[in-house]
Amino acid sequence: MRITLLTISIILLSLQLADAQEKKIQWISFEQALEKNAVKPKKIFIDMYTDWCGWCKRMDQSTFSDPVIVDYMNKNYYAVKFNAERPDSLVFKGKTFINERPGEKRSPHNLAAYLLNGKLSYPSFVFMNTDLSVITTVPGYYEASQFEPILHYFGDEAWKKTNWETFSKDFKSSYTK
Repeated sequence: MRITLLTISIILLSLQLADAQEKKIQWISFEQALEKNAVKPKKIFIDMYTDWCGWCKRMDQSTFSDPVIVDYMNKNYYAVKFNAERPDSLVFKGKTFINERPGEKRSPHNLAAYLLNGKLSYPSFVFMNTDLSVITTVPGYYEASQFEPILHYFGDEAWKKTNWETFSKDFKSSYTK
């Protein structure tokens, strides 16, 4: 009897852990996103952050843990966490990008500077098409209800058909009661 109860408890705990993992954004590295995109094209969302950025941490705790955001992000993007001050090198589109002063305070990685068009503010978010071209970058902190229409604007390709003002005015939010 005890073994049966223990087995049931373990199964229930495993299911709860699996459910908890499903409710998180499935963050991957930039390199993994490139690999996955080569096999199954999908838009790429890049969260450009730094270890010292308080607003980046707040986005993680609130916006990026919100179930509406998590669900949409996991279905529509390869979600990338990119430390804008990472010390290593990586190759993108045949070019090697590096951090010229790794280990120094606030030394940006060249890929971060490239993708953010030199506008190094954190948090910033890069939206990329399946062909790895940058659609746009969006800087700043956003609550989930503010971020939802931004994700849809680029994820649903509304930016190709309408301007932001019209889209955001007509957007039907999951947060509206």
